[in-house]
Order: sequence, then structure tokens, then C-alpha cells
Amino acid sequence: MANRISVVVSQGQSENPAKRNLEESLITNLMMEPGIDVTVVPHLYDLKPDGTGMLALKGLSGNIVVLSWLFERAAHWTLDRNGIHGQVGQVELKNEAEDQSDPEEDPEADSKTETKERLVDSRVKPNRHIYCLDLRVSNKADDFISEVRRIQKERSVKIVPLGIGSAAPNQDTASSPTDEQLQRYENPTNDTALPLNGNGLQDNPISATNQDQPAMVYRVEEQGGRRWYPVIDYSRCTNCMECIDFCLFGVYGVDKVDSILVEQPDNCRKGCPACSRVCPENAIIFPQHKTPAIAGSPEVGASLKIDLSKLFGAPDDGKSAEEIAALERDEQLMAVGREAVGMKAEPTKRRSNAKPQERDELDSLVDELDDLDL
Repeated sequence: MANRISVVVSQGQSENPAKRNLEESLITNLMMEPGIDVTVVPHLYDLKPDGTGMLALKGLSGNIVVLSWLFERAAHWTLDRNGIHGQVGQVELKNEAEDQSDPEEDPEADSKTETKERLVDSRVKPNRHIYCLDLRVSNKADDFISEVRRIQKERSVKIVPLGIGSAAPNQDTASSPTDEQLQRYENPTNDTALPLNGNGLQDNPISATNQDQPAMVYRVEEQGGRRWYPVIDYSRCTNCMECIDFCLFGVYGVDKVDSILVEQPDNCRKGCPACSRVCPENAIIFPQHKTPAIAGSPEVGASLKIDLSKLFGAPDDGKSAEEIAALERDEQLMAVGREAVGMKAEPTKRRSNAKPQERDELDSLVDELDDLDL
């Protein structure tokens, strides 16, 4: 008996026919799957924090499978920065390069990274999983449908009626619950029980009536242009504050417990990934950047002695990642009429009142180039 699960299809930014065909094929096939609810939204990265799309995603409870044109890390932490939290669900549908570069399979990498405290360690662990699938991995809808089925089966919950044997609740030998037990499960009498909704902090309860119902499809239409802002991977971030000291546009800030956050995302200069180059842990993601390591590919950070200047697509001119970042920052400063500062910039003031900057002609030009989907 499979538990109902929410599947999100995040559409591509362009009207590329191949991408659209894959998306529609996925939606059509998912509609035929029992126990699945489908939400179709515009491109995940472009959704406004208070827009219809993000509000729809915040309303999803239980485990979620996200199909998007983004790396897994980029999709997961884009959701996280918008208040949609969950543990990282492990997916099996990956390209060969990701499988080979997975740092979790490197014992030496584990021994070097475990000594550092990450910001994710200080956060409450969500009681649900979010599985992010990169639609660029395969052009066959069946591959993704099979992975969704696997995930749904993996996250299924079976309840053992009280007094029947000694089998564990998740064993395949579990007996079917009675209607009375299902009602008790969905409406617990004790006030210490975890809520069954509220941003999905508990797996969806099993219902005798909802398992075989056909998929429900909810399409979200939202108007808005392409966005550009950094996304922080808190599983890598050590809160070193290098980014907030480097950025001169008021993008970063700190919360009440002095943890780094992207406070004014729309202050970020279109196309500038400079702060990601100076991050010592490769924790800053720009999901739309052409260089995979900046866009959220699974490469490990500088703490594992990777040449970041090469990792981030630097030319062979002898410049370090930091020097390239300083040049990129100077270009953006001069574009708005400010002076270049090079490598000698003073640390910025950590302010919370930085006003979002208006889009300029350069932003519109970059949008037009992106629409070509080269």
C-alpha cells in the first residue's frame, strides 16, 4: 500500500520544444499513477517569495519529489531559502559524472569535512524528505516515473494494529489497520503529537480512501522575469562571513542568531557570481550560471584541496579564484557608477536596511540572451 506523495514539476525558462515535451509527458504519465499529487510551477529559481507558485509549494505536506532543470543541490537549497525545509532525499537517477564525483564515497573526504561545524547542524531536523531530480539527466519520461515510484515505495508507511504479533511497523508483513485505528492515527488524543500538516513536518498519514485515487494536478501560472541571486548550501556553510565581507551590494545579512543569509536577493548584480568564488567551502550557488560548480554540481569544496580557480572555469592566466572574483566585482561596481576597489575592499557593514536596486538595461539584455537557451 503506497503512501500519497507530492510531485512538483518545475518548468524550464525557455520554450525549448524538447524540454516542453518532456515536461508534458511527465505530467501525463504522473496523472496515471495512484497516490500522487502533481503541482506544476514555473521555473523554481524565478518564483517570487510571496508569489502564487511559492505559496502553493509551501502548502504541500509530507515528502516531496521535485523535478526541475537544476542540479539537485541548487533545487534543494532554493526551496530551503524560501522556507520549504526537508532532509535531502537520496535519489538513484543521476548521470555518471555525479556518481563518480560523489564526495560521500570518498573516505578521505569524510575524514576532512567532519571536523567543521556546518550551519545545518544547528537547525531543527525536518521530519520529511525532499527528493530533487535533475531533468537534464535523461530525456526519457519513463526514467523519472520509475524513480518516483521507487521513492514512493521507499517512503511508504505501514501501520501494525496493536496486539498483532511483534512485527515492526515498516515491515512488509504488517497487517492492514482498521478504520478506528486510522481515525486515531489522524486525530491523536494526546496534545504532544506532531502536527500532520504545517509545512509537512510529518509524513502524510495513510488513509484507506486516498491510496488508489488518481493523481490531482494543480497548475500554477505566475508572471515575472528571470531572477539572479545567490543560494546558500547550509550543509556546507560554516558561517565564516567571507561572502558578506566581500559583497558590496548589500545582498547578505545575518539573522537573530548571527547566521548568514541572503537578505536582499534582488540587490545581486545580474550575471555576477563573484562571492561564490571566494567562499572557502563552495557553499554559494548561482543555479543559472554556466559553470557547473557555481550552479550547484556535486563537486566538493576548497577544504578538500581542489583548485577552485579551475573548478570555477577560470582561464589559464595565472589568476586565483579570489583575483577573478575581485575583477568581476569591480566590473559590477563600475557598471553602477562606483569606483573599482580591487583586492583591497574594506569589509561591508552588515546592514538590514539595504534597499533593493531597480533592474537596468544590462539586466534586460542578459534576460534576452538567456531566452535564446544556447
